[in-house]
Amino acid sequence: MNDRPAEARIVADCYGHDLDGDAHGGNLAAARRAFPQAPEPWLDLSTGVNPHPYPVADLPLEAFARLPDGADLARLERAAALAYGARSPVMATAAPGTQAIINWLPFLFPARRVGILDFTYGEHARRWRASGAEVMITGKIEQLAEFDAAVVVNPNNPDGRLIPAGELLRLAAALRARGGVLIVDEAFIDFLPPAASLVPVLPEGAIVLRSFGKTFGLAGLRLGFAIAPEPMAERLRAALGPWPVSGAAIETGGKALADAGWIARAGARLAADGTALDALLSDAGFQAIGDTLLFRLVRHENAQRLFGALGQAGILARRFAARPDWLRFGIPADDAQRERLRSALAQAVVPPRGEALQV
Repeated sequence: MNDRPAEARIVADCYGHDLDGDAHGGNLAAARRAFPQAPEPWLDLSTGVNPHPYPVADLPLEAFARLPDGADLARLERAAALAYGARSPVMATAAPGTQAIINWLPFLFPARRVGILDFTYGEHARRWRASGAEVMITGKIEQLAEFDAAVVVNPNNPDGRLIPAGELLRLAAALRARGGVLIVDEAFIDFLPPAASLVPVLPEGAIVLRSFGKTFGLAGLRLGFAIAPEPMAERLRAALGPWPVSGAAIETGGKALADAGWIARAGARLAADGTALDALLSDAGFQAIGDTLLFRLVRHENAQRLFGALGQAGILARRFAARPDWLRFGIPADDAQRERLRSALAQAVVPPRGEALQV
């Protein structure tokens, strides 16, 4: 019989993890079930999405009323190729979010043994294991050359670790010599210098994933891209089929990707917001572990209890079963959100050192 409190069981079920990474953030329905007395509206800091969304202008009715044609999609993919530094427009393939691409990769590029670098976004391991592949997590990038497929999340989620493009080029060459494929998930790279990305020097046998929704704060639009050599891009494009993304995504994505000024301003604003969050978390006794402009990863000996206290206050952070002293926070949007987080942490009852954690 499970003798845990009902609330603890709900939280574990809704936010359960495996050793490959963490469950998805943003599950407010589960948070409301776990913390039914929490005040509304919830402050969701469990995702790494820009809290300052790109302004969505009034879209023409045509964007919703008719199916996008090939020219519309090609226009969006050209914008993505240019924004990400790809050598050719045909290298960019649009999809309804990068998760859709992650789901397809094991079927388009089958592999018997898959190596994944570090504790990272868990969907990569889950999708490959679901296809029947043997998956190993390793902290040594050189070991990835021994597999049929290798996955590197860069910058890493959740700690922000960054592998230089030169190291990835060497890994791609070693894999290609054995007929293998390199997959680089660059979901959090947009605010770094272009040289941090593998896209401008993309070698044969490598695929790069780029997220649109995180950078532009429009996760609900469901738009993402794969950048790959033309034969690999065409295989993915054929798998996704006609009309892979909506007319609204095409109109909004094409405009946003071309707006370099907005991206620069967003980066500066996020840097300031992140500095303010750093000070807040430090004052609350957290130790910094890693970061990107879109999240902060911190350590606290009572992280699990603090997660529960925040939940009771209607604030959702990201926790990790495999790393029980870690929490990850998205970036609060303004002073009001930061003050709400500060107040909840200040009011949290932290037990003495060594007391068992219950949440």
